[in-house]
Amino acid sequence: MSATPQDPQHALPIRLGVDDSDSPSDVVDALFLGRFATGEQPYSHSVTIERVKSGATLLPPEARVLRATKDTDRSATLAEGEGWTLLVSRWNRGADVTVTAVTDELAASVLSLATDGAQDEPEPQPENVTMGFWYVSPRRGPHRTTRQIAAGTWAEVRPNYTAPVAEAMDRLMKVTPDDIAGRLLLLHGPPGTGKTSALRTLARSWRDWCQVDCVLDPERLFNDVGYLMDIAIGEDEGTSRGRWRLLLLEDCDELIRGEARHTAGQALSRLLNLTDGLLGQGRNVLVGVTTNEDLERLHPAVVRPGRCLARIEVGRLSHREAVDWLGGEEGVSREGATLAELFALRRGTGPASVPAQPAATDAGLYL
Repeated sequence: MSATPQDPQHALPIRLGVDDSDSPSDVVDALFLGRFATGEQPYSHSVTIERVKSGATLLPPEARVLRATKDTDRSATLAEGEGWTLLVSRWNRGADVTVTAVTDELAASVLSLATDGAQDEPEPQPENVTMGFWYVSPRRGPHRTTRQIAAGTWAEVRPNYTAPVAEAMDRLMKVTPDDIAGRLLLLHGPPGTGKTSALRTLARSWRDWCQVDCVLDPERLFNDVGYLMDIAIGEDEGTSRGRWRLLLLEDCDELIRGEARHTAGQALSRLLNLTDGLLGQGRNVLVGVTTNEDLERLHPAVVRPGRCLARIEVGRLSHREAVDWLGGEEGVSREGATLAELFALRRGTGPASVPAQPAATDAGLYL
């Protein structure tokens, strides 16, 4: 004979203390755990939806709402049905949906009914590329969100680079999965020379076969094994369909310079293991690293032959290239200029100003 279901507030096996620092959403979260904690509903399934379609309730048919809260940045709904309980936590356009149930099959079924067709995909824009962003959230742990990032075509941004860099990037932009030899992509050079811009354009050129994710806290990634495994081993968008992934780590000077073995502990070893060690085996993962360090200061293990798909030094444009880009010599030093300096001159915020002219690409792409 099955046990009589308890109301969530009666199912909590602990005393719940609430003070003025707690919100109604915190109370709903605690109530949701009651039936799972007691074992009345011992199975749980959950999913995160980055963009929820307008009008989607995320509630299955026959759901009975028990609690509902809404504040400035989050809303929560607690609902139940025969043998299951559901929590919907929404923020902006995204949502976490979690179901507990008396059987594993029921939990999966209710979650499917609640979320099928709820994911809203924005219309792709030719000038944009979808890029993922990984970070550790205090509430959800390792988390990935996506944004549409503006990225010019390579033909549009090519004039922003000195000739040797442009030629190297010509080859990189044409790479396909069949061409991959080496899993590390290294862009190094002074700040303001366009390393990030090149990677955004690369994401656009590769978007048919490669998912590009930027890791916002790379120093934590390689010092937190759980975080690293979530990114490297866990299934995320596209990988189940055989797509490659490019993980971008920006400004990782301390991680890959010559003394990294002493200053970064196991972080460098884990980075190398992800590119061509056991951790990376069977995973279509590339790692892109940008650094301001000179090549001579990088750890020899990072730049050894066979490890890098490409190793490109992105430097200043020569005096002649800078003058051609700017359309005049005023303000350009004999040593040439970085892309950032040229945009500053064009805007009139550099050492000297020049008349505004159409830029080869948007000024936001020079970083």
